[in-house]
Amino acid sequence: MTKDLKEILFPHDKIRNIQDVMLSDINNTIKDKKNMIIHAPTGIGKTVSVLAPALSYAMDNDLAVFFLTSRQTQHKIAVDTLKQIKKKYSNNFDAADIIGKRWMCLQGVEGLNAGDFIDYCKKLRDNDNCEFYTNTRKKSMRPTVLAESKLNELKVLGPMHVEDLMDDCKKPKLCPYEMVSFLAKGAKVIIADYNIVFNPSVRDSLFARINKQLENSIIIIDEGHNLPARARELLTAKLSTFIIDRAIKEANKFEFYNIIPILKILKDIFNELGFDLNFNKEEKFVRKYEFVEKIKEQQNYDEIITELGFVGDLIKEKQKQSYVGSIGKFLEAWLNQDNGFARILKKDFSNNNLILNYRCLDPSLITRDVVERSYSTIIMSGTLTPTSMYKDILGFPDAVEKVYDNPFPKDNRLSLIVPETTTKFTRRNNDEFIKIAEVCNKIVNKIPGNAALFFPSYNLRDNVYKKFYNICDRKMIIEKQNLNKEEKEKILDDFKRNKDDGAVLLAVSTGNFGEGIDLPGDFLKGVVIVGLPLERPDLETKELIDYYQEKFGKGFDYGYIFPAITKCLQNAGRCIRSETDKGVIVFLDERFAWQNYLRCIPLDMGFKISKMYEERVERFFNDGKR
Repeated sequence: MTKDLKEILFPHDKIRNIQDVMLSDINNTIKDKKNMIIHAPTGIGKTVSVLAPALSYAMDNDLAVFFLTSRQTQHKIAVDTLKQIKKKYSNNFDAADIIGKRWMCLQGVEGLNAGDFIDYCKKLRDNDNCEFYTNTRKKSMRPTVLAESKLNELKVLGPMHVEDLMDDCKKPKLCPYEMVSFLAKGAKVIIADYNIVFNPSVRDSLFARINKQLENSIIIIDEGHNLPARARELLTAKLSTFIIDRAIKEANKFEFYNIIPILKILKDIFNELGFDLNFNKEEKFVRKYEFVEKIKEQQNYDEIITELGFVGDLIKEKQKQSYVGSIGKFLEAWLNQDNGFARILKKDFSNNNLILNYRCLDPSLITRDVVERSYSTIIMSGTLTPTSMYKDILGFPDAVEKVYDNPFPKDNRLSLIVPETTTKFTRRNNDEFIKIAEVCNKIVNKIPGNAALFFPSYNLRDNVYKKFYNICDRKMIIEKQNLNKEEKEKILDDFKRNKDDGAVLLAVSTGNFGEGIDLPGDFLKGVVIVGLPLERPDLETKELIDYYQEKFGKGFDYGYIFPAITKCLQNAGRCIRSETDKGVIVFLDERFAWQNYLRCIPLDMGFKISKMYEERVERFFNDGKR
């Protein structure tokens, strides 16, 4: 270990292979006030490798560290890492684990959207109608005696996972968000969702409360492959005829009859714009001023925004949310810039619903500001390839790019591309479904334990399952859509219990189990990625490709191919979770062998193209030969 690394608060006795290089690289990047993009496969120990040098430097230089992740499991890993550091070095630092204010509320507000919750929460506070808030914070904004006592207790127990903090707040009826805000004010490390830093209004409000500045913060973005989509969503707005209908009912309920004609005008305009949409043409572009001018023909656009906002506020004095108010916010957002956005009207024929979208195409519109202003920003993932793409689309122009090798023994992994079938849309038919089922069955039968099959869509999965069911003798576990936490855990427990006999999980690439689950050891012995989870070539996808082509000259790669390969790699990553794990990864689709897709797969994965897959899988598990 170098002299610099000896000064780092590393909690473990042994530094893993490659981890020493990563620690040094991150340490130097932060010291130099630079930004960094890291592709680091599972097993290196990314969380500790970035938190240890970041915390060490922050403590010596009066900075704060924001560890941002989109998954609760990663929150826990970060908290546990900080606990280990604190225990080993007896350092006196505080940490705070934060999730969205709405999700920390103990008032039963799960059904509210973010905007309505903010308004509802403010109304309760302003009227002294929230017992949790008044028990926690005085009029002077300082903590109450009760809150102060609990804070001292939490500081001794901490770092603490947010769910544990919320449980601790229930009995004394303290507001978890206000409590964690007090903790965050003096914290060196804050663990949070992307939204805390990348949503400007949320960031400005929170940073002011906890006395933090972006310029004095080290920003760590975990699972960074998710950031582009999340950032785009923050700048996206949509309105549907369903929402307009709900708003009309809402206006009738509370006797705001004067705005009902306005709402009916909006619905008529939607129907007029969508009159030519049918099963052959489900969507169309709508120009900004095409929509605005149709409204202006009958009403003053700005006055409508004001009126709907005013009525929405009055309604929210009587209930938690307002559909009327949300329409006003959409009309306001619709006036924003064209560059980097797509305006698309879609028709959902299942419920005859028209949806007008103002979709963000460019995540850098929201990420660039953070990257430029922060002391140092580090983004990392096990599937952040190519790093140059993320450098481009997120606005990291001068970032240090690092790609680290897989630390696990190569002999423990068999990676095959089997070009025997395809899920290409034009080739989807009964014969192809049978063929996919047969190949999957042959592979599964050679895997001595649990296997998972990942499909591009539920529809394709279900078509193959009908054929697979008749030929596979193993227990099959089917992923359903929109599982809650308990249902997801139940499926995983069932899957794990069958590890000796071997079960088959039939899941979807972008579903509940495609990433973020940990099945080490004997819980998962093989993964088959059936086909490419390419985005549907709808207008938004085409616009994204065109936008990236014009901006970077790599539209097809950035907007279509690389995102699909990233999903495949995430699925593949559910297998081989430790240096002792042994497993098979199969990419099943002839297109994986095509050069324009093959070049996108990291070389360190060691994929081989083979039609002798049965023999190779059997040999791999029997004598270890690849």
